[in-house]
Amino acid sequence: MTTSSSERGVSLGMPELPAPAYPDDVRARLETDAREIVARYPDSRSALLPMLHLVQSEEGHVTRTGMRFCADMLGLTTAEVTAVATFYTMYRRRPSGDYQVGVCTNTLCAVMGGDAIFEELQEHLGVGNGETTADGKVTLEHIECNAACDYAPVVMVNWEFFDNQTPESAKRMVDDLRAGRPVAPTRGAPLCTFKETARILAGFPDEREGAVEATGSAGPASLIGLKLAKGEAAPARVVHPRGEAPQDAPPHEPSPTEHLSSHDAPQDTSASDPAHPSGPVAEEGE
Repeated sequence: MTTSSSERGVSLGMPELPAPAYPDDVRARLETDAREIVARYPDSRSALLPMLHLVQSEEGHVTRTGMRFCADMLGLTTAEVTAVATFYTMYRRRPSGDYQVGVCTNTLCAVMGGDAIFEELQEHLGVGNGETTADGKVTLEHIECNAACDYAPVVMVNWEFFDNQTPESAKRMVDDLRAGRPVAPTRGAPLCTFKETARILAGFPDEREGAVEATGSAGPASLIGLKLAKGEAAPARVVHPRGEAPQDAPPHEPSPTEHLSSHDAPQDTSASDPAHPSGPVAEEGE
């Protein structure tokens, strides 16, 4: 008995059938939103990025149907839309969970514990990178820099910050997400599902009560450089990511010649300090 090439999973290079269209009611609703997006731009093709977020908010990932819809609305080819959708990692190409849990494994987060968090979450959830739990709640992935190095290690859930994480706190967080218990980001707006996040990224207002006002602000670790630039005295310790600071330790007052790092203030150099000249410069070849 022989098996066909399709049964063996072998492609014969046959062209893929056109993507199916959205149901009429879904398409009508999306067209209304799409026209609102296109109206923001002088050139309609500039609306492609938010349009991809729009179709992602419909199904939780960017489908072939969604890319066909974007192409039809913007007068582009599906190849042009596919090129953009496959370039940016924020666009999912396959079904994913209600909560995208991204663990930063870039240099600083990694050495501060990000690698350990990612490894333990994989074992705890029983999934690999980019995979989704069986209940459809959590998709786990390692991601690049979250631009929050001063709070390392950082985990993001649907692009909201969870700072100064440990393997234990990260496992509690994903357990709460899967159980439907309230989970609050360290800073920023309250958490919502990935589909809701995608619609906000498409440029539509977040209509949840108090969500807009709940914006996060930079903490002391982020602002220390600004304070130094303004001439304000820097505290001896900016942040204590593990445990509380000693209460009885007197603050250290840096001397005028002391700096917290070589980048905190300009330093005199031999070439610029009259009291310490650099000495004669040798001629080329000497």
